[in-house]
Amino acid sequence: METSSSPISFIAARDIPPLTKKVILVTGGTAGLGKQSILEFAKHDPGHLWLAARNVAKAQETVNEVVKSVPNVRISILELDLGSLASVRRAASQFLGSSSRLDVLLNNAGIMAHPESLTKDGYELQFGTNFLGHALLIRLLLPIMQRTALQMGPGDVRIVSLTSGSHARAPPAGIVFESLKTDASSLSAVERYGQSKLANILYAKELAYRIPDIRIASVNPGMVRTGLTNVMGKNNLAYRVILSVLSPIMGVSVEEGVKAQLWACTAKDVRSGEYYSRMGETGKGSPHTRDHKLEDDLWDWTQKELDAFLTSSQS
Repeated sequence: METSSSPISFIAARDIPPLTKKVILVTGGTAGLGKQSILEFAKHDPGHLWLAARNVAKAQETVNEVVKSVPNVRISILELDLGSLASVRRAASQFLGSSSRLDVLLNNAGIMAHPESLTKDGYELQFGTNFLGHALLIRLLLPIMQRTALQMGPGDVRIVSLTSGSHARAPPAGIVFESLKTDASSLSAVERYGQSKLANILYAKELAYRIPDIRIASVNPGMVRTGLTNVMGKNNLAYRVILSVLSPIMGVSVEEGVKAQLWACTAKDVRSGEYYSRMGETGKGSPHTRDHKLEDDLWDWTQKELDAFLTSSQS
């Protein structure tokens, strides 16, 4: 039976410990929560920050802003398009050729409520970008993270994946596997988004079970006033109207919303395998988040797809 806990107090300036020597990689660091995470990490003396993003020009703007705020910070850009498995492989290769350790992988990047479309590899766009691209990145970076964990001790190295309360809006089956290599036009945009975010939760749980020396969690920051919600509204008239009403009332600022993932990346009391709804709050997942068969099926499907890609890309 899943237990629940209440949110905790967290102030980044006070509660993030020194990050001396730590190497941190953040996906989607050019705007919103990812950018704010980079800005906050930079204030705590990290060994090296890596900003992974599709748009290199925007990434450079973020780097310039970070360096202006924290002149001595060491920060690099990693070109990464999560909608292309080949791009993910290149980014991982570039990182592994430049770094001897990785302490924190923050899987922050995501897209929301896009029209029916496919990734470069033929997967439903939201699932391929929000989940499968990150799953490949995790797989390719796991060896260096496990080596880092051997040096630093169990639980010090982290993988944190952003998810959403919209995981509860996934299709009735949770994940419709036969839809994943189509544009899933039979599902609504919210259902497609929901199953991608449910996958983030289930995969973190299974990964935590299989990799006990790394602390792994998924985090829902709640409704935050970010560019992601703007994109959701842009792609769907109904959501544009809803968001224009709800975001100013219910949504929190980026500075407030980012606390959940900063806490998950740095706090000592984070439990591996947990789904955190906002900061430190557990027990709020939909029934699908406790479906062990669905968790196993997702793991098996994912490994099969990644194996096929890695095998074909080596030939």
